[in-house]
Amino acid sequence: MATAVANGGAKDPATTRVMSVYSEVQTSRLNHTLPLPSVLRAPYAMTDGPPSSAAGNPDEIAKLFPHLFGQPSAKLVPASDSSAAPSGPLKIGVVLSGGQAPGGHNVIAGIFDYLQQKAKGSTVYGFKGGPAGIMKCKYVELTPEFVYPFRNQGGFDMICSGRDKIETPQQFKEAEETAVKLDLDGLVVIGGDDSNTNACLLAEYCRSKNMKTRVIGCPKTIDGDLKCKEVPASFGFDTACKIFSEMIGNVMVDARSTGKYYHFVRLMGRAASHITLECALQTHPNIAIIGEEVATKKQTLKNVTDYITDIICKRAELGYNYGVILIPEGLIDFIPEVQTLISELNEILAHDVVDEAGVWKQKLQPECQKLFDFLPQAIQEQLLLERDPHGNVQVAKIETEKMLISMVETELEKRKAEGKYAGHFKGQSHFFGYEGRCGMPTNFDASYCYALGYAAGALLHCGRTGLISSVGNLCAPVEEWTVGGTALTSLMDVERRHGKFKPVIKKAMVELDGAPFKKFASMRDEWAIKNRYISPGPIQFMGPGANDVNHTLLLELGAVQA
Repeated sequence: MATAVANGGAKDPATTRVMSVYSEVQTSRLNHTLPLPSVLRAPYAMTDGPPSSAAGNPDEIAKLFPHLFGQPSAKLVPASDSSAAPSGPLKIGVVLSGGQAPGGHNVIAGIFDYLQQKAKGSTVYGFKGGPAGIMKCKYVELTPEFVYPFRNQGGFDMICSGRDKIETPQQFKEAEETAVKLDLDGLVVIGGDDSNTNACLLAEYCRSKNMKTRVIGCPKTIDGDLKCKEVPASFGFDTACKIFSEMIGNVMVDARSTGKYYHFVRLMGRAASHITLECALQTHPNIAIIGEEVATKKQTLKNVTDYITDIICKRAELGYNYGVILIPEGLIDFIPEVQTLISELNEILAHDVVDEAGVWKQKLQPECQKLFDFLPQAIQEQLLLERDPHGNVQVAKIETEKMLISMVETELEKRKAEGKYAGHFKGQSHFFGYEGRCGMPTNFDASYCYALGYAAGALLHCGRTGLISSVGNLCAPVEEWTVGGTALTSLMDVERRHGKFKPVIKKAMVELDGAPFKKFASMRDEWAIKNRYISPGPIQFMGPGANDVNHTLLLELGAVQA
């Protein structure tokens, strides 16, 4: 049954969900009360840690951020009374930057509620369409009625997101003009590693201009690659992995029911394989390829193909002609020989036209020619034709799962002719990606995001800038979570681009000596041969499993043993 939003629902015509019809589950989530860490509910004080450094090349980071580098992280601690607490209203802007992740609306709700409760009379502006909204001064003033329909809901449609960056002198000037026009005391940038790098650059700019506007970041990405000791998780990862795991569990039951399909599932996460690893821990597939292991072992595409084929052959001997295989979206990025091929293709095709005679191919090095010919024709065409505006292959668009199906088929036919394989193989391809980005957030992500937003409000209220909102002790009850802010420059390294050093937040990769991978590695051989499938089912908001934390976080924080 569907129910229209009522009892305090939005009335502002600017709200995109005014006329929405909500399901009973959505409606029940609107009024779901979120717990807060105890330090945010009572009088607090803010203490500083030791001076910070950088994740790499501190001397270069210091040159790029002369006004921010070395500043300490901050931590909220209980205070005996409220006399030391900041007071007075603020004018704060908030922007969603980059791809969607479940829980983003709760970050905004957390910021809004903090200011409503702790800094009465404050104003919150939501910049529309991402950073471009800042530069073009496109915003909406948030009100209780405007925010209400988005509480505990998925998506970024409250103000929408965008992938623009504020990086040229003109763009910084436009951002400055907006901040001055709205008399902003602060800005919260909700985004991933690139967006938070941009937030730090904006904070540096504002401080260099002696502007009163301070900038705080919030860690967002379903890929799970924005994290460190002080920032144990990026929001959205928990929800997305549970959505994907439900879908994987469904195809596992399908595979077992028909007994004749191998489901090759490509999962979002180009730069790191955290999603693939977490979903493997949740569902126990027959095979899960972890890109970081492939790179460390310098495996070739044939090595990967042979590994999959070997397991299929062993399963066929046991009478199993079905299975489930998980593949990270960025697998190709982890295979050195493929990267060499792509690099050569980019260089050749920047000057040559692909001709039927294949003259251009003669310019490839012999090993690259051999690899190119080894690839299925459909993948060859994608490598040649699907190019971005800069002339580079769009690796994320390469259908790796279909490529592997074709290559495994070829290898199995060869082995069948040699009498080494007597089973039958049918591959089914899937890509699970966008389905996980806007799901209704789990209880964990809903509470985590709300605390991140509330913490961002506290950091701005205390006059901090250039920090990323940090909530820790996440395996404990919410009341025991720690709250603070981590210096953004402490997460940074530099890359050399066009002859200049450019700051970047280092992506957190799957660590092969980390507890999550060790747990997976200790179990995968059994999963390969025996059917240990787990079907987690849909996300729960009440009852068993409703408050479960994902395996990656539990293992990394030592709450369970590897």
